[in-house]
Amino acid sequence: MKITAIFTALRALLLRRGECTVDNAVVGAFDVNRFLGSWYEIARFDHIFERGQQQTRAQYVLRADGGIDVVNTGVKNGAPKTAKGLARRTDTPALLRVSFFGPFYSDYRVLWLDADYQHALIGSSGDHYLWLLARTPKITAEAKNALLAEARRRGYDTEKLIWVTQE
Repeated sequence: MKITAIFTALRALLLRRGECTVDNAVVGAFDVNRFLGSWYEIARFDHIFERGQQQTRAQYVLRADGGIDVVNTGVKNGAPKTAKGLARRTDTPALLRVSFFGPFYSDYRVLWLDADYQHALIGSSGDHYLWLLARTPKITAEAKNALLAEARRRGYDTEKLIWVTQE
């Protein structure tokens, strides 16, 4: 009886986290080869995996099997941090499935890209993750405003963004 109650509560929690209150549709045109390489994290929603981390950067490298190696680096409390993961491609080019924890994969949705693949807005299956990425550690006011406007248009609460220090 207690086990059933625990599983029911866990299922309800997981279903609630999957609810989406934002427009998280991916971009229509996406060239994974242009997306590969280094991206700096300009801002993000707070989450446990990166909490307190600054100077965060992601590197995406195409594997021979078609997957994508993902290496996230950053600094937390003065110490370097590295997380290695794998992104699987899907039938929808701008929707990747990323894992940093064994067999557990999460949506990685490319929500917006500028024409030159210099700035990107990344989300997930729900409204609890959002990243603003750039090819450079600093962005112009114009790029920042474009990213924020797109995030707001999609229903994200941009007041929740944490602005990452890049040195």
